[in-house]
Amino acid sequence: MDSYKFGTLSDGRPVTAWRLRNRTGASLVLLDYGAAVQSLTVPNGRGGVTDVVLGYDTAAEYEENGGFFGAAIGRVGNRIAGSAFVLDGKPYHLTANEGPNQLHGGPDGFHRRMWRAEPEGERMVFTRISADGEEGYPGNLTVRIAYELLDGNALRITYDAETDRATPVSLTNHSYWNLHGGGDILSHELQLNAEAYTEIDAAWIPTGRLLPVAGTPLDFRRSKAVGRDLDADFAQLRLAGGYDHNYVLHGAAPAARLYGPETGIVMTVETTAPGVQMYSGNSITPRTGKGNAALGAHSGICLETQCFPDAVHHDAFPSPILRPGEHYHSVTTYAFSTAP
Repeated sequence: MDSYKFGTLSDGRPVTAWRLRNRTGASLVLLDYGAAVQSLTVPNGRGGVTDVVLGYDTAAEYEENGGFFGAAIGRVGNRIAGSAFVLDGKPYHLTANEGPNQLHGGPDGFHRRMWRAEPEGERMVFTRISADGEEGYPGNLTVRIAYELLDGNALRITYDAETDRATPVSLTNHSYWNLHGGGDILSHELQLNAEAYTEIDAAWIPTGRLLPVAGTPLDFRRSKAVGRDLDADFAQLRLAGGYDHNYVLHGAAPAARLYGPETGIVMTVETTAPGVQMYSGNSITPRTGKGNAALGAHSGICLETQCFPDAVHHDAFPSPILRPGEHYHSVTTYAFSTAP
């Protein structure tokens, strides 16, 4: 493991990168800004290696550009309707950053924070205290995120948190995956172990209904190309401008399997979370990424393991509420292999 200066933010704070390597040819670069995955290079099926995550070459680009590229997301991943909720009879008002709603913890969520980074054996651990009132959330939340690059070419992310007041928590990582290392992901083949999804309204907020995927373009129970049904005349796809839906995981592993036919790379996702947001990169703003790569719509696909979106407003959803004396713990593993 080695570290180097990655750049500086607009206020002069330095950003440090850490590089982890394993014995089987993979390497992982992490930033203390946003606790972000900047690069993940894995062996491909064509005799070389491929960087499978989108990102930027400089700290300034991470600070200036949106999209949450590779970042840790919190306190609550995904959307909260009206940027408000009531907990134990008390109303809380959050900072909005998507119209009237809050997305991914607010404009200055975990993705825009500096984290304390410390090596712990062969893994890198990022910690911070999210203060009471940060982005409107109650309680002081102590967060710990550990990244491990396993010798079997797998990235394991472990999320832990504790609080001194009841607060919603749903931590995830917002890496955009592209198993070809460039171009779009429309030919990537995806399988999701999910029988249902959370229906959304015109503001991408769950209605509270869990609908079956069977007979719809949202059915990925059998592997199919991401782009095959992307433009289908289906109300949920029209509302989101493509795929941007929370899938209700069925429980068996793996939660997801993604295959890039050009490189032969296979990524399988296992998680303890109850849901996964599949986002087909519909709104990626055209810009330049790492190595002058052209980024734009469908340049990457997100598989964000999570509690269900807007769960603070839906009692039937798995509860995101963490209370004093309880321990938040979630693990997601992205494992890489090759196929013809």
